[in-house]
Amino acid sequence: MSKISSYLNENREKLALYTTAITRAHGANHPEVFEVKKIYDTIWDQLQTEGPEADLTSEFDRLQATTNNYEIPSDVCQTFEATYKMLAEADQLSQR
Repeated sequence: MSKISSYLNENREKLALYTTAITRAHGANHPEVFEVKKIYDTIWDQLQTEGPEADLTSEFDRLQATTNNYEIPSDVCQTFEATYKMLAEADQLSQR
């Protein structure tokens, strides 16, 4: 199993919960979180259908663009911050 696949499997429940939670808590002020949730779901779906060798390059490129390189806004909660940090770590593990 690839590093990225292992990481996302280990953090699957937390990332699924967190990406949903930040849409509810911060969607009004940070509408980009809806796209972040959608991209995360796409990444997970690709891993399930294509396996550990899935090419996630375009999804992580979209995440970087959507999140301004995982920049954490000053008006968000710890869950938001943790979500972006986990996604950034997954991005690094994707070895693009």
